[in-house]
Amino acid sequence: MNSANPAPLPDPPDPTVTVVVIGYDDAAHVTDAVRSALAQGPAVREVLAVDDCSTDGSAELLDALAAGEPRLHVVRREVNSGGCGTPRNDGIDRASSSYVMFLDSDDVLPPGAVDALLAAAGRHGAQVTAGLCVRRELPSGREVPWRPELYARPALVTRPERRPRLVTDTLCVNKLYRTDFLREHAVRFPDGRFVYEDFVFTARVLAAAPRMALIPDRVYVWHVRRAAQKLSLSLDRAGIDNWQARLDAHRQSVALLLDASQKRLARAARTSFLDHSVRMYARELDLRSPEYRAEWWTRTRAYLETFDTADFEAAPAPGRVVGRLVLASPAPRDLARVKEVAARPARLLPPYARAPDGTPVWSADLPQVSLEHLLHRPMRKLPVTVDGELVPRARGTRLTLLLHELYGRVAEAGPRTVDVELVDRRRGTVLQRRAATFTARSGDGGQDGSWVASAVLDLSALGRPGTCDIRLRLHFADGGHRDATPHAVRRPGLLRRVAVPSRRHGVLLAQPYATHSGALALRTAAGPRGVVSVLRRRAARLFH
Repeated sequence: MNSANPAPLPDPPDPTVTVVVIGYDDAAHVTDAVRSALAQGPAVREVLAVDDCSTDGSAELLDALAAGEPRLHVVRREVNSGGCGTPRNDGIDRASSSYVMFLDSDDVLPPGAVDALLAAAGRHGAQVTAGLCVRRELPSGREVPWRPELYARPALVTRPERRPRLVTDTLCVNKLYRTDFLREHAVRFPDGRFVYEDFVFTARVLAAAPRMALIPDRVYVWHVRRAAQKLSLSLDRAGIDNWQARLDAHRQSVALLLDASQKRLARAARTSFLDHSVRMYARELDLRSPEYRAEWWTRTRAYLETFDTADFEAAPAPGRVVGRLVLASPAPRDLARVKEVAARPARLLPPYARAPDGTPVWSADLPQVSLEHLLHRPMRKLPVTVDGELVPRARGTRLTLLLHELYGRVAEAGPRTVDVELVDRRRGTVLQRRAATFTARSGDGGQDGSWVASAVLDLSALGRPGTCDIRLRLHFADGGHRDATPHAVRRPGLLRRVAVPSRRHGVLLAQPYATHSGALALRTAAGPRGVVSVLRRRAARLFH
């Protein structure tokens, strides 16, 4: 690897962009994607729409659009590739502009994206320029930024190894690439059916040590359609083949970085795997079949055995704990606890075991899974557990919270108060705020103690019905705080739908429920029409 900083590249004489749009059987969305690329203006010299042998009329729609738009060129593949990599490679090969970027047929480029990327590339002489991608959940429209910490402010990275967290942004679509850079270093996507092709492509880019510019501008809107009849390859995580594809892509990515002597980036990739991939799939294990769980555990264990101690030590604590548990146990176990530890924020459910020498451990029979870090981490990072019970009633809905001790750390900090927020999941807006005071429930609040607080929510004042998350901020006598979500208590009669009066809608159906990660949340349906809709869905489930 050349350790010298790559010099800034002179701006090309004609700094324009080729946008490569790939699609397969996506007639419902592909024209929106292409139009969003064309709407970027004259900076986009051409849009290459690569159709991967669609059978739903997508290619004909593109041909019709191209008839009136000279910048749009339709490329029809003769054989379906089975993945996203080969059509993107076709675009790299055919691009005639000095820069290239990628767009999937079901996503869009926001206005001004190309201009912002192109300006930064020219200003810094960068071979790769990256900006903020937002995940837009449909149909709700809720937007979540992807890896926002990387794009909080403009930055120039002359050597990627100096910013190892770059490996966490495995997307290829929120970036602008110098075409000659990709061709000179033979940076291509894996061909054929390769589910996580972005992982390998990104590793090849970073292994080539490009000069990179980062900008805070929104440059890509990733549409996430979880209710679609056919999920995207990466979102369809129900089968073990998806996890195996992720393992294969990650293993290949790490090997590429090591071969390029990018050891810091390879380590960062492994720690990111523990913190992101392992935690994400572990949260879903209790939704899978026993056969899937056994296979996932076995394959994950085999891959984690290739990690070294430093990889684990560099990872955030929740992923590190889950990974060490998988290594320590030959078969799946404690999945309810695993799910909560893998949540964001993490929660460690009781019981809290200790080794014979007093060190906190996962369980008495697995003392090698140490939790000693809990004795030293600041309170704001501790995986404290707060049980939550929400009981909707006509005269105020009571939220009862039970804060558990955690190896003496909670009593040491001194629980005082808790701020409660009811947050609209779609918009991210706070609908109600309440404050409550903790009181010790048993003894002196010592090692085995717990603390109780309760707040009354006014559901009758809620406006638009929908789904609400409950967020907590715990305050302690030592001045510290911890953000948390309540763990949903699953006792008979608690998580059920209740009709309560509403000042705005007459009647409101309120149902506390547990999310996939075990957090307490709330669904509401308003008015007679909402009630009828809920009853119809319930009847449909009963008869089908």
